[in-house]
Amino acid sequence: MLYKTDYHIHTTFSDGKAPPEDYIGQAISAGLNEIGFSEHINLGVPGQAWCMDPGRINEFISNVRTLGKRTPDLIIKTGLEVDFFSGKEKLIYDFLKELDLDYVIGSVHYLGELSVDNSPGFYENRDIDEIWEAYFSKVGEAIESGLFDIIGHIDLVRIYNFKPTADPEKYYIKLAEKLKAHDVAMEINTNGRNRPLGDFYPDRRFLRIFSEKNVNICVNSDAHFPLRVGQYFDEAYMLLKEAGFKEMAVFSKRERFMVPATF
Repeated sequence: MLYKTDYHIHTTFSDGKAPPEDYIGQAISAGLNEIGFSEHINLGVPGQAWCMDPGRINEFISNVRTLGKRTPDLIIKTGLEVDFFSGKEKLIYDFLKELDLDYVIGSVHYLGELSVDNSPGFYENRDIDEIWEAYFSKVGEAIESGLFDIIGHIDLVRIYNFKPTADPEKYYIKLAEKLKAHDVAMEINTNGRNRPLGDFYPDRRFLRIFSEKNVNICVNSDAHFPLRVGQYFDEAYMLLKEAGFKEMAVFSKRERFMVPATF
């Protein structure tokens, strides 16, 4: 039987729509073995309403740990989704180093001071090729930083369906090589199905590249509502099987363990 995890879940500690305890029932119904809460932390553009106040970090960790003790039918892990910013590596490292976390998801939302997923207006009247080049370069920096265990929605730049003029396969090859070289995992993020993109991150056409490079992977929902926990996972597992993945990544205390993927 496939060991099922969902490590990318947001609650009212950041921009989720329900408190942590409200996600438990859906996770159990979805047949998950583990879930993890990973609230947004943004140390580069502070004061964003969709991010958790860093001053609440201990409250958040305590809340999740207590919930885990009260929930014998489900393993609950504690994580964060941390925005990557060039030049802020030490700030991020210093923030994370003393925290009792099971994993950290590193994400790139921002190019400069603007987020690529806030509005299609970010892309209008701009050179899409330059945006793609800049975005994938920034994700590469996040991988190389050594700060993160998982890279989240690795091609979020696809969100509004603005496409480069050339085949983007080269970007995925480069990221797969970096992920393998720096021993960082990635996710299939199923929440792209709920966005204008209408499909998963990363682009399913290139999943085989990550499999061929032996990149470690997990499936996450990026749920902001309880009913989206474990959403579209059966389809994601099918894609992983077709791409040739044989194992799934599981995390505890900032260590990664691999379990057989018995699809």
